[in-house]
Amino acid sequence: MAGAAKEGTSMSPVIATPVTSADRAACDVSEVLSRVGEKWSVLILALLDDRPYGFNELDRAVEDLSRRILTRTVRTLEADGLISRRQTDQRVEYRITDLGRSLLPLVMALGMWAAEHSAEIEQARARFRDAAHASRGE
Repeated sequence: MAGAAKEGTSMSPVIATPVTSADRAACDVSEVLSRVGEKWSVLILALLDDRPYGFNELDRAVEDLSRRILTRTVRTLEADGLISRRQTDQRVEYRITDLGRSLLPLVMALGMWAAEHSAEIEQARARFRDAAHASRGE
């Protein structure tokens, strides 16, 4: 947490307890994790890592992504410095920035972890569902 001078927990020297709403609001990490956790942001970054795209190309490249959400996503990524927007004679062009490119390996590592552990996660979910059903007598 930004500016927190409190002692951390046994798990992390950074996260002090109790975690207040002011702590959460001041935490720079939360915003980045929120961006990475958005449904479309990482996909847009990955596409732009291959080459620049125009807005309409991005719109056609991703099924089920509305133009409104695409607009919001690229604006947010641009505001965060992860992509750049440039108006050419024929189109608006989006490119990944060095900052955005530096984030991709970290996100890809998380994706690889999720893929490697998906069966274990699904098993845990099934056990949880079964226990919840059993506790309700279903």
